[in-house]
Amino acid sequence: MFDAKKDLNPDQYQAVTFGGGPLLILAGAGSGKTRALTYRAAHLIDQGLAKPENILLLTFTNKAAAQMQQRLTHLINTTLPFAGTFHSFSAKLLRRYGHELAIPPGYLIYDDTDQLDLIKAILKDLGLSPREYHPRSVLSQIASAKNEMIAPDQYQSFARGQFQNIVADVYHRYQQRLKKAGALDFDDLLLYTVRLLETTPVLEELQDRLQFVLVDEYQDTNRAQYLIAKHIASQHRQLTAVGDASQSIYRWRGADYRNLDYLKTDFPDLITIKLEQNYRSTQIILDAATSVIQKNVSHPILSLWTHTKGGQPITLHEAADQTEEALYVLNAIRATPKATHSAILYRTNAQSRAFEEAFIRAGIPYALVGGTKFYQRKEIRDVLSYLRLIINPHDEVSRARAGKLGKSRLSALEAARADLDPVKLTTIELFDQILHITHYLDKYDEKLEEDQARIENVKELRSVAAGFDRPLDFLENVALVEDSTINNSKNRVPTETLGSRNGRIGSLREVNNVQAGSTLAQQANQNKQNNSPPDANSSNPSVTLMTIHSAKGLEFDQVFVVGLEEGLFPHSRSLLEPAELEEERRLCYVALTRAKNKLHLTYARNRLYYGGGGSGIISRFVTEIPEHLLKSSQNQSFTKQLEARPSSWAETYTIDNQDLDAFLDDQVDIDDLLRH
Repeated sequence: MFDAKKDLNPDQYQAVTFGGGPLLILAGAGSGKTRALTYRAAHLIDQGLAKPENILLLTFTNKAAAQMQQRLTHLINTTLPFAGTFHSFSAKLLRRYGHELAIPPGYLIYDDTDQLDLIKAILKDLGLSPREYHPRSVLSQIASAKNEMIAPDQYQSFARGQFQNIVADVYHRYQQRLKKAGALDFDDLLLYTVRLLETTPVLEELQDRLQFVLVDEYQDTNRAQYLIAKHIASQHRQLTAVGDASQSIYRWRGADYRNLDYLKTDFPDLITIKLEQNYRSTQIILDAATSVIQKNVSHPILSLWTHTKGGQPITLHEAADQTEEALYVLNAIRATPKATHSAILYRTNAQSRAFEEAFIRAGIPYALVGGTKFYQRKEIRDVLSYLRLIINPHDEVSRARAGKLGKSRLSALEAARADLDPVKLTTIELFDQILHITHYLDKYDEKLEEDQARIENVKELRSVAAGFDRPLDFLENVALVEDSTINNSKNRVPTETLGSRNGRIGSLREVNNVQAGSTLAQQANQNKQNNSPPDANSSNPSVTLMTIHSAKGLEFDQVFVVGLEEGLFPHSRSLLEPAELEEERRLCYVALTRAKNKLHLTYARNRLYYGGGGSGIISRFVTEIPEHLLKSSQNQSFTKQLEARPSSWAETYTIDNQDLDAFLDDQVDIDDLLRH
């Protein structure tokens, strides 16, 4: 028998030993929610309240489930027969009981590529252009419908406008083709599991067996996931849900933090226990995070506290541009002790480019999490293949890649070759003409998060191109950065693939004792002569680059939240929609609470946006942090730093109708809109 009391604080212990009935554990960042959920499962088994086979533990990652199983083994020398993701649980149910819905036991599961290929085939059968009806956009609409439990016939009745009517037709055919192939997609796993529970006798059998339902990260559940947990727990009402609305950052995937509130409707006797003691960050960091998130009004806010009082002030750095921002971060990391693990967190994947190049030049290894290194990203290599082909028509590798992007695009490019003289045109002129002639960006739909990221990456490449007059110089720079990246990988640079904006890399000043103005080729040679970059076991500090979305659930000794400017973070797409702006604020809260000991916030006065200059306006999130928690890296007046934006913007953001009409009619851009 294990002693839970000695390992838990009073609130955790209350949650773990809760007597019975529906329980909601509101667990703040770093409050030990995984420990509480694992100990609750251990307590139920240890006290004879449940057998392992009576407990269903649902998580959002297999990694989280594996960690809980390991802890259970350590605590009570047992594991649960089922602890895993909603999708894996659903897949197992449908293997066993799918015949109730005419689903064959050997059904296939279509992944993302399979789904897109099927959508493309259906669009082709219907004679519809994928340029006009983006396959991924159509698939996204279908996925959203499934997340909301909307069947094809229902979608048809809801459809409004030409696009949705086309989607309704494709959705119907898509489901027919899946059935014919004996296949389900990932959304079907959840959809059919709900249908199984609602329309067959299987639910009663499951309720008898799975009497205790424990769910992690409840704020990230969608409608189907909510219903799965609700139905199974409805008989014995032994539901334990752990979540925190302030950390709900996946709205674009269908996650709905309001499911935390819906629990109170479906389980009126729900008891709520708050975990507010933080074991990760200093009080200064927690106070800063709270000051930002408390501006949200649509969900409850926890008041995090810690025994680690005080702490280092949060450093606020105003950079001249994204190049100087990267240099500041680089120097700050090099000044930290060897054992310090630092993370650079950014809002968009495209921002990684400036930091990647800075660390490559300095010979410091880094891990890139949540994406592919910038110059190895598909869309970057696509556009570069067009450019290389114009400069060298005999480049068969580039021709092969360009051909795969569409024969019509390649034909249009070759037909315009006479007008695309790389000697007469500047790099940016050639770049823009290639995008115009090939209609490359038409491949992507700005409404989709993934496609928006790809578009931003291409525009970031344009920013790099703007720093070079001659296209050949630009391609040489790209090749050398790619070569340095490959060499870094060979030197055991840790890279994970889970799934900023000044151009010329040579503008970085005196990095790694390299003289300003020297060429990248000279610096690369010097690094090779000095046997750099060093490997991951060298004296260099550990550095991780990632988007904030990828950082959720992680923690680091030192964190740099970069690009804190209006339009970048919060993102411009969120500024006109209150719900989206609250999501951005939750994202900022998550970013700040990743830091254990030291937090840096950076923004740029000027940022090269997609090849053109733009003045940066400090993010409202920075001005929402009390001044006494901040320390200027330049020792300048905070009044000067923070006066760039009216303080009232920290409360609300309003736009009069005239300005809004001008923006919607493309008469002003987002930067002009923000300045009004």
